[in-house]
Amino acid sequence: ALPPPRPWGGRWVLRGPALPQMRPRGPWAAGPAALLLLTGVLASDALLTTRGRKKVVHVMEGDSGAVVVQTAPGKVVTHRGGTIILPCRYHYDVSAHDPAEIRLKWTKVTEPMAFVDVFVALGKARRAFGSYRGRTALQEDGFGDASLIIRNVTLQDYGRYECEVTNELEDDTGMVKLDLEGVIFPYHPRLGRYTLNFHEAQQACLEQDGILASHDQLHQAWLEGMDWCNAGWLEDGSVQYPISRPREECGRKDTPVGVRNYGYRHKESEHYDAFCFTSNLNGKVYFLKTYRKLSYAEAVQACKNNGAAVAKVGQLYAAWKIQLLDRCEAGWLEDGSIRYPIVNPRARCGGQEPGVRNLGFPDKKYKLFGVYCFKKAGEAVSEKALGGGHPNRV
Repeated sequence: ALPPPRPWGGRWVLRGPALPQMRPRGPWAAGPAALLLLTGVLASDALLTTRGRKKVVHVMEGDSGAVVVQTAPGKVVTHRGGTIILPCRYHYDVSAHDPAEIRLKWTKVTEPMAFVDVFVALGKARRAFGSYRGRTALQEDGFGDASLIIRNVTLQDYGRYECEVTNELEDDTGMVKLDLEGVIFPYHPRLGRYTLNFHEAQQACLEQDGILASHDQLHQAWLEGMDWCNAGWLEDGSVQYPISRPREECGRKDTPVGVRNYGYRHKESEHYDAFCFTSNLNGKVYFLKTYRKLSYAEAVQACKNNGAAVAKVGQLYAAWKIQLLDRCEAGWLEDGSIRYPIVNPRARCGGQEPGVRNLGFPDKKYKLFGVYCFKKAGEAVSEKALGGGHPNRV
């Protein structure tokens, strides 16, 4: 096993194009059972189609030889606050089964053998569970359509879902994966690096407007150039870190590039950093124009006076990556760190790569900086507050 990497004073930068547009994979699977479930997969790294188009999937029922033609949505990636359809269709013998006796059930896979109920339908009865109440409904686009609509998608909705169709004697299931557009950011608190157990890492991401990232999300970020020399928790309890430029201080120079994996670690007793994931903002991050630099307490009050709150780390990353916020001025964030986002690298702005620059956690009382504020959607930000100076594109 590789020794734990030593703290590295560099910054994480994201190279390459914007986040890829992920599309469906097919064809939908079909089996020989009398009750046949046809599912579309919501994300894939292969068989890509043009986003926004519809992909025609030909599905054959093995026993009867009948050919069923379905269309799967081409746009399968959503974002926080969006609406998405999890596609699921099934075939049954109408003469042998009363449609009112067929039960449709959606669950979310939380661990390899653990599930959380999402939505159940039997005949005309409908029931949603937990955080899905008020946000989910069946599409019901004709007979055999069990597709689930999820509105106001949250970060926690990311993951795999199981569509199960059951009658009195038979059942079949299919899996659907829901992906989100967004950005990964490495995180450690003021206490320093390698101070978080798994549960503390979960809470730290949540407090910074994120969730623990998945391995797939971290791997995709590495493909786009993410290079970070400190190991962090992922949502499955594993500890990993992405290396694009092997070097001695990051597990030896002669090791290959890739996402290095320490495996599953003890969630209570072992301590690492965190890799967090966040998505679209329901609002706006902006650098607040002030007549002088501010202490942390003054920064909190200044944002409050402007009808806003000090931005969280995840909000600043989302504004940088998704809304293209570019500002060459360091400012306070909610966790007490000092950062600033650079989309277009330039002289005296922290290097030649785009990224969110991190100046650490200075003394909150005596160190003075600007501040990044966050205002929810629907609340106007005045031009005076924005300052109108260097590019502040959001």
